[in-house]
Amino acid sequence: MALLRYKDIGKMAQKDIEEKLKELKFSLTKANVTANKANAKTKEIKRAIARLITYFNSQKLKAKK
Repeated sequence: MALLRYKDIGKMAQKDIEEKLKELKFSLTKANVTANKANAKTKEIKRAIARLITYFNSQKLKAKK
C-alpha cells in the first residue's frame, strides 16, 4: 500500500474520498485480525485514515464560511 499524501487527497473527488475511507477502515480491521500487535502496515493505515478525516473536516469548515 502506497502512502496517501495530502496533495493526492486534494485531487480526489468527495465521493472518492469517502470510498477510500471505507476501504481503509475495512483493511485496518482485516490487518488487526491477522496480527495481534500493531505493525508498520497498521500504523500506515491509521495515518492515512487520519489524513482523510482531517481533509474531509477542513473542507466542511471551508464550506460553512
